[in-house]
Amino acid sequence: MSDHSHTTEGHEHGEHAGLDKAKIWKVAGILTLITAIEFIIALWAIPGHHIPQHVGNYIYIALTLVKAFYIVAYFMHLKYEKLGLQLALTVSFIFIIYFIVLMLIEGGFLNIHMMNH
Repeated sequence: MSDHSHTTEGHEHGEHAGLDKAKIWKVAGILTLITAIEFIIALWAIPGHHIPQHVGNYIYIALTLVKAFYIVAYFMHLKYEKLGLQLALTVSFIFIIYFIVLMLIEGGFLNIHMMNH
């Protein structure tokens, strides 16, 4: 018979330290709630003129960034990585956000400029 002893080899970093079924369901619930809010905005708030389109765009971006954080932190296990990797990815993510904001501002300027000519 073979020995099926379980060792902790390969789990030196405290991998999955706080990730249990309850936490997974909690994060999945948060992601579902955020998605439901996005659908309400897209199908009710903007078409019903409760909020302007440009405000809706910024809300979409903010909610998408929150969803991205939860997915990366819990389902891609970044929360359990070393600080150096977390910082490297966070700084890159901040630059991506910065460029998205810049594109929205420039796109708005171009839209206004093109409408005037």
